[in-house]
Amino acid sequence: MTTQLPAHGIAWEELQRQMKDARSNDADWRGGRLPMFIHYAGEDVLEVAKQAYLMYFSENGLGPRAFCSLAKFEAEVVAMALGLLHGGADACGAMTTGGTESIFLAVKCARDRALARRPGMGKPRIVMPRSAHPAFDKAACFLGLEPVRTPLGADFRADMAAMRAALTPDTAMLVGSAPSFPHGVVDPIPELAALAHEHGTWMHVDACVGGYFAPFARELGADIPDFDFAVKGVTSISADLHKYGYAAKGASTLFFADAASFALMGYHFDDWPRGQYFTHTLVGTRAGGAIASAWAVMNHLGQDGYLRVTERVLSTRRSMQAGLETLGLPTLGNPQLSIFAFGSPLHDMAAIGQGMAARGWTVGYVTDPPGIHHMLNLTHEPVVGRYLGDMGAVLRAPQTPSMAGQVSMDARY
Repeated sequence: MTTQLPAHGIAWEELQRQMKDARSNDADWRGGRLPMFIHYAGEDVLEVAKQAYLMYFSENGLGPRAFCSLAKFEAEVVAMALGLLHGGADACGAMTTGGTESIFLAVKCARDRALARRPGMGKPRIVMPRSAHPAFDKAACFLGLEPVRTPLGADFRADMAAMRAALTPDTAMLVGSAPSFPHGVVDPIPELAALAHEHGTWMHVDACVGGYFAPFARELGADIPDFDFAVKGVTSISADLHKYGYAAKGASTLFFADAASFALMGYHFDDWPRGQYFTHTLVGTRAGGAIASAWAVMNHLGQDGYLRVTERVLSTRRSMQAGLETLGLPTLGNPQLSIFAFGSPLHDMAAIGQGMAARGWTVGYVTDPPGIHHMLNLTHEPVVGRYLGDMGAVLRAPQTPSMAGQVSMDARY
């Protein structure tokens, strides 16, 4: 079937009906049946995010002189976040459209600094644990770097000996995650940063998941190692506002320990009839609504609001872990934030996932070792008992072994 532009416009009422019909088979995220993609902190927060976005629906973050309010919002979002991440007097940053763009720009900055400081170096390398996000490989592919992934330790964190062994004079960046997406554990950032500092290498902390969650989890007593600019040697940090900042999608942040590193992020061009062109980011046009939404949500929640939501997410994780442990499905590693994965070599985890999918749950997987993955938010809080009950039923039922290649074991989601 070929879809063509309609010859005559269709009334909004009819389009709205078609859109409602189209989403009828989408995952039930409000019912807590989706283990990823959504970051929900309550109806009040969602409404603030929506209304702030709509207020700035047409405005463009590319034009700070025209929309000085957006420039103000972005500057204040960056300042508030740097306060959470122990940024010093020289720390700075900017908003981006997402974690992939933040990581892309951090890689670009590290590459440019390495090439400037080490004339004649070979192909720049990114050294990272096997658990680091694929966005680093994507950036390396586009920017001409060599990605080098090292084995994990028994705790699923970066193995320091393996990271050290992978360093060469061509290493432009070391990476650690806070937390890593597959297992939800925080890499040994202080040790990685010391190694980077020792070798004069850029140290990036991927806190796309944890940047707006870990500071509050630590305040609530979570056992999380230092991971931010409080650690000497950390050069840059990526943190997504549209994850646990609870802003509208299309909002992330990239921070730098000093202005000289931040200066490498931007792009300037003036050899065209229009004159000067400059952006801090990869993209030009940026949705003003995403910037406004982030500012509004951060101010609406405040520290006490983020603490309340974080405490509920942590409690949900602990309840799910305890129930799954009772069912013989222990947690992989020792996650302290919002992500965890579970599994057991005594079970065919893909078959279990199929059984849960048959009961209406969207299932995320990890592949090494085989397991099931959750990235929690407040939609999961009321359905913990139902999830555990269905999991128990799946385990009690006769299982048909999964067939290799027929079950998606997507490592990211």
